[in-house]
Amino acid sequence: MAKQKGTFCCTECSAMTPTWMGKCSHCGVWDSIVEKIEIAKEPHCASAAFAQTVDEFGGSAEAIELLAIEAPNVGRLQTGIGELDRVLGGGLVVGSVVLIGGDPGIGKSTLMMQAAIGAVQANDEGTNVLYATSEESAFQCKLRGERVVESFKDGSLGGVYVLSDTDLERITAQVVKIRPKLLIIDSIQMVYRKDVDSTPGSVSQIKRCCLELVYLARKLDMAVMIVGHVTKEGQLAGPRVLEHLVDVVLNFEGDRHYALRGLRGAKNRFGTTLEIGLFEMGQKGLVEVNDAAAYLDPEAPPRAGAIVCPALHGSRCLLIEVQALVAQGTIGQARRRSNGLDGARLPMLIAVLERHAGIELNDQDIYTSTVGGLKLIEPGVDLAVCVALMSGSMGLALPSNICVIGEVGLGGEIRSVPQIEQRVVQARRRGYKKMLVPITQQKLGGSGCAGMASIAELEGFIKKNAIIRTSQKQLSDGEKRRFVE
Repeated sequence: MAKQKGTFCCTECSAMTPTWMGKCSHCGVWDSIVEKIEIAKEPHCASAAFAQTVDEFGGSAEAIELLAIEAPNVGRLQTGIGELDRVLGGGLVVGSVVLIGGDPGIGKSTLMMQAAIGAVQANDEGTNVLYATSEESAFQCKLRGERVVESFKDGSLGGVYVLSDTDLERITAQVVKIRPKLLIIDSIQMVYRKDVDSTPGSVSQIKRCCLELVYLARKLDMAVMIVGHVTKEGQLAGPRVLEHLVDVVLNFEGDRHYALRGLRGAKNRFGTTLEIGLFEMGQKGLVEVNDAAAYLDPEAPPRAGAIVCPALHGSRCLLIEVQALVAQGTIGQARRRSNGLDGARLPMLIAVLERHAGIELNDQDIYTSTVGGLKLIEPGVDLAVCVALMSGSMGLALPSNICVIGEVGLGGEIRSVPQIEQRVVQARRRGYKKMLVPITQQKLGGSGCAGMASIAELEGFIKKNAIIRTSQKQLSDGEKRRFVE
């Protein structure tokens, strides 16, 4: 039974107070506080009404033996965007819920609009999409659609329905009416339920709305894509349970100062999370990038503290430039900053260099970064970071046709990395004639691969192959002759 909840209200200024007072603390009027009785809503009443709205479309509440379940041959819903389908594992699974997050202005809404148009054109006739936006008007959505539709063969916006609303009940009513194959919510932080006593974006609102969207997707055999905001730290805003409720979590990353964008999976119940999709932001929207060297500048001269690494992302190998800056600091107050690399591994690699390579970095400020804003999370980039650090510290630049790959252990050993053949092939296609690899994989790499067993050999490798000294330190006559030769 619904409970009665009592509050007290001022008849003069309508101020609310939990207890009775003789004088209103807001307007100062005496004997103006009266009790106001409200009937509290049952917490499950609204959910039951919502379920009743969509229950007629099927579903079973009875337990079924696993062997007796007949899986319908529904396949996957293609988005018409190859890079997005790659990260999803081959397309959208019917009945699944996908959450995509990213920084403001990174291109989430543009990607969703292109996915809406592409899904209509890439699937069977009659496929339609409902784009529910809570941040833009329908006219603004049409302007974006007209801008990005030129990237598709069939330059048509037919089959894409737009709803500019934030009320989940009204969105659900349109879903039941239109029966789309794909529902896009942009964004979950702005959607609300009137029966939830909190503002849009609160923990209770986000949790409740996401629960009902998951229920809706399962009942109507419809794929749902949800756009989520992120915090200043880059984490998805809202309760952690939001990521547990959905089937797929995607992160749309990149530097707004660059045109390149990366789409990476953090969770995927229907595929791998190792894949990455590459895009380039242009005037006509996001363009797919298939070039492994998209993050490289072919005209950049050799520089101390910079080296290229063939990093692996799922089935794709990308050539990424790793940079390091080593500057004089203060002992005990040296700065360690990393952008695009694993910040937890940087202090470990510095300690390994000091212990096993004999390089002093305890009083040096160290900054590491990847060009293009792409994040590298695989351990195979360890050796590239060490080469960049030592190269920057010594002021020696390596030739632009050298790249390195390898994992570094705490004992200073260079460990093997997976799929070394694919990395070598991709590097050679881009003109890299020499590669520094773990010595255990030197034969697999073929000719042009130099093997290294320990980080202690790194200083000799850099001195042997360096072509330019970029620091202010002076070279001896013998060193000058060596570098000239």
